Amino acid sequence: MSSRVVNGGISFWYADDGFPEAREPLGGDASADVVIVGGGYTGLWTAYYLKKAVPFLRITVLEQKFCGYGASGRNGGWLYNGIAGRDRYAKLHGHEAAVRLQKAMNDTVDEVVRAVGEEGFDAGLHKGGVLEVARTPAQLARLRAFHEHELSYGEKDRELYGARETAERIRVADAVGSSWTPHGARVHPVKLVKGLAAAVEALGVTVHEQTPVTEIRPKHAVTPYGTVRAPYVLRCTEGFTAALKGQKRTWLPMNSSMIATEPLTDAQWAAIGWEGRQTLGDMAHAYMYAQRTADGRIALGGRGVPYRFGSRTDNDGRTQAATVEALREILVAFFPMLAGTRIAHAWSGVLGVPRDWCASVTLDRSTGVGWAGGYVGSGVATANLAARTLRDLVQQDSGQGGRTELTELPWVGHKVRRWEPEPLRWLGVQGMYATYRTADRRELAGHRAESSRLARWADRIAGRH
Repeated sequence: MSSRVVNGGISFWYADDGFPEAREPLGGDASADVVIVGGGYTGLWTAYYLKKAVPFLRITVLEQKFCGYGASGRNGGWLYNGIAGRDRYAKLHGHEAAVRLQKAMNDTVDEVVRAVGEEGFDAGLHKGGVLEVARTPAQLARLRAFHEHELSYGEKDRELYGARETAERIRVADAVGSSWTPHGARVHPVKLVKGLAAAVEALGVTVHEQTPVTEIRPKHAVTPYGTVRAPYVLRCTEGFTAALKGQKRTWLPMNSSMIATEPLTDAQWAAIGWEGRQTLGDMAHAYMYAQRTADGRIALGGRGVPYRFGSRTDNDGRTQAATVEALREILVAFFPMLAGTRIAHAWSGVLGVPRDWCASVTLDRSTGVGWAGGYVGSGVATANLAARTLRDLVQQDSGQGGRTELTELPWVGHKVRRWEPEPLRWLGVQGMYATYRTADRRELAGHRAESSRLARWADRIAGRH
């Protein structure tokens, strides 16, 4: 790894847009109507929609570092319609319920675009859709099955492309096909979270940063600086949930890593194409995700060291040299003409993974404690849908509203068992991703159309199917 790579520093997005000015920590015991724990997308969107709906509500947001310190400031900038657990919800609640959930996610992409436009801040948005490519016979078989599966959930505007049509959009080496949906946009994660935090404060929401919440109890959010008491306490902590008292095994903090290149030249972009600025993914088992940034770089991510023993999280996004090199190899495999391109930045962050890999949103009406998360890497858009759902649930519980389309979605109130104790969960996650990577290597070498049995075995062990 070149010494010129900026490693950590939270993320490239902060290096690009600058760190925010610190907001004041909590000054002592306080009260509110709603206290929200976590200043990422879920917490800020929840505060935004609740305050818009009921302007007289006293809402307090408590954030352990600064708004956007976690996944909201480190993600790949994929604002898209994927939601974790949809197939399981179809099994539990019926296909039509899952179709309603998918439609809500499709609409959520446009809702974020609408809200950002209404608030008038730049979030680096470009709605070019999502293009997912296949580069081996086995990946192509999965791509075609995936495409048909998405159509079965009502996505009639999705398109399937062959090798030539794919190359007309982006020239990925060895690409033999792709699937495209319009329900996706590129976004600059930090510009989105900064603009949202400013919009929330402008509405009159109190935001305290540098205020870690150590415990959530009914009507209490406990911090070292005092306790905030409120009828509703909403946990919006995603990958950092394990740090709360009693939540160590609730959601597993899965690690994801990214690199960003130096800005590419006009000649390099002419060779690559990518004029539609779609977000880019693939059909590998250990998949990658990428975007063409607003300033002409490629930001690309994937799994590095997937999990730290004891559900630990990193402090500043620093990434192992081997992970940076592995991501660079993916970049060059996709775009061989970039073999000499410098990697400018590398970073990592955690996302929340429930034991059954299902995102969910809940309000316990007996305690007033609510939560949303478990997005498994699809949180940029899902957080917005979760926030609007939490808004409706709080309004329903407080008598200010009734049932809505959102409160009737199948992910509301979903219950899931906890993760196994250590060292079982560490061994399980390490083994799962090692198996996925081996499956990808076998498919690449074997040129067979069947997916590796190893990957199917790993899926079953992980509880993903």
